[in-house]
Amino acid sequence: MPLKALALNCTLKSDPNEASSTDAMISVLKGAFASHEVDVTRTVRVASLQIKPGVTSDEGDGDDWPALRQEVLDHDILIFGGPIWMGQVSSVAKRVLERLDALLSETDDQGRMPSYSKVAVAAIVGNEDGAHFSSAQLFQSLNDVGFTIPAVAACYWVGEAMGSTDFMELDAVPEKVTQTAAMVASNASHLAGLLKSAPYPG
Repeated sequence: MPLKALALNCTLKSDPNEASSTDAMISVLKGAFASHEVDVTRTVRVASLQIKPGVTSDEGDGDDWPALRQEVLDHDILIFGGPIWMGQVSSVAKRVLERLDALLSETDDQGRMPSYSKVAVAAIVGNEDGAHFSSAQLFQSLNDVGFTIPAVAACYWVGEAMGSTDFMELDAVPEKVTQTAAMVASNASHLAGLLKSAPYPG
């Protein structure tokens, strides 16, 4: 069966029409996934939604999380994208991780969370050190709530320390980023296909 991926852009920019380097990195991965016939159905600008604080799957009236949660679970692969701020993932990304915490108590009869057999990868950009720390934050949290992390699961770019150039401003995508995106897409597609045909038994 065809595989589907959903991308979350956890930039601090709430306007989906405003240019985002995270979108640019997600676009690189989207192209890489296309070569494995994985459909990245859309990119969600999380900051444009009303994702309420909390650790349940529904925080009441006006909460956009229930619909986004379902959309995440309806896909085989989650591309978790975001910028580095102060050496770590953005506050928007942390809000998503906090809401995913509810999956810990939403297990089936075999003890499996709804996210079991779903694969997650990261798309990280920034002009400071922090790509490895940010991916470590994301991967530990996502694995805790049931997602599977493939080998080489992070595609990232960081500019010069204290620099002013954004990823989306580069004249061309660096070769290493393209190579890494290809490996991320290949490994994630392979793993997602295996888990789709043979889910975790619990």
